[in-house]
Amino acid sequence: MKKLSIIFSIISLAVFASSCSKDGIDDDLSFVNSANSANLTNIFDISNDNSGKVKITPFGQGFTQFVINFGESTGESADTILNGTYAIHAYPEGSYTVTITGYDIAGKSTTADYPLTVTYRAPENLEIEIQSDMQVKAKALYAHSFLVYYGDVANETGTPLAIDGTLPPHVYPAGGPYDLKVVALSGGAATTQLIKTLFGFPLTFETATMDYFFGTFGNVNFSTVANPFPGGTNTSSKVGKYEKTNGAEVWSGTYSPLNIPINFAHGNKVKILVYNPDPVNIGKSLNVELEAAVAGTGATPNGVGVIKVPITTSGAWEELVFDFSTIPAIPSTARFNQLVFRFNDVAQGTGEIIYVDNIRITN
Repeated sequence: MKKLSIIFSIISLAVFASSCSKDGIDDDLSFVNSANSANLTNIFDISNDNSGKVKITPFGQGFTQFVINFGESTGESADTILNGTYAIHAYPEGSYTVTITGYDIAGKSTTADYPLTVTYRAPENLEIEIQSDMQVKAKALYAHSFLVYYGDVANETGTPLAIDGTLPPHVYPAGGPYDLKVVALSGGAATTQLIKTLFGFPLTFETATMDYFFGTFGNVNFSTVANPFPGGTNTSSKVGKYEKTNGAEVWSGTYSPLNIPINFAHGNKVKILVYNPDPVNIGKSLNVELEAAVAGTGATPNGVGVIKVPITTSGAWEELVFDFSTIPAIPSTARFNQLVFRFNDVAQGTGEIIYVDNIRITN
């Protein structure tokens, strides 16, 4: 009985194998011709970092692969991907028609067009950095590049500035103040701009958009205030107030890193309007010191540009002249990035106050 069962099983297996060989997948592909692909759809995942990258993930029932025509003339024009995967393409800003063709296992295709609009966002958090001798840098989120307008010529064409780039030195003509404008480019139509009024000669304390910076050391205070004594040679509304506080160090003073360097090509005499409200200060000297010489302009970096001029009156504005032509070590080609004031540097402070205005360089 057991032997009969084994023989019957072998015969059944042989019949089944014969049936598969004749009518199964090896010979009969009719079911492929009846395969149906439908519901071709797509997903656009558009980046928001101004890279223009778009992730395209098509899908649909019965498809095995897709051919994506990106609809954009530059770069790779099309890509073939398997179902369940995606393609990434970087687009310039604009509107496009993306054509997707899906193929099923039988080779049948379905094609559909999809509109795509890529819009770049305006750059954010634009900052301007000025290094020695007006070397401009800039940074901003989502910026593709920058244009720099120095503001010293009419109908100026912007100077291109790359991300993480630094422009070469720029020498301004005499006069000013000048408005430096930097435009951050998105790579598309959107832009962001920032204007910085530069800190350099002449200094009048009148420009509301200028960030007048007079750092202090040794217990000195400096501030921009309303002109407490308008009239005579100075009717301006704003002036600088220099206060050497009680007990201020002998070496105390102010330091002012200038965006536009002091340029001896424009003259070698620094002139300042000074108001002394207290007769006790008559005879005390105001120092003008030039530091941080621009490399290659012929001046020693520090310690050579110091002139002291005494105050001669009180109760009226007077002009003090600091003649740097008396210092042979400073050539006419010299430029300095930092201005330093010190007052009565032979004694500690007793609360002296003086006012300064209209700081300029002339011949």
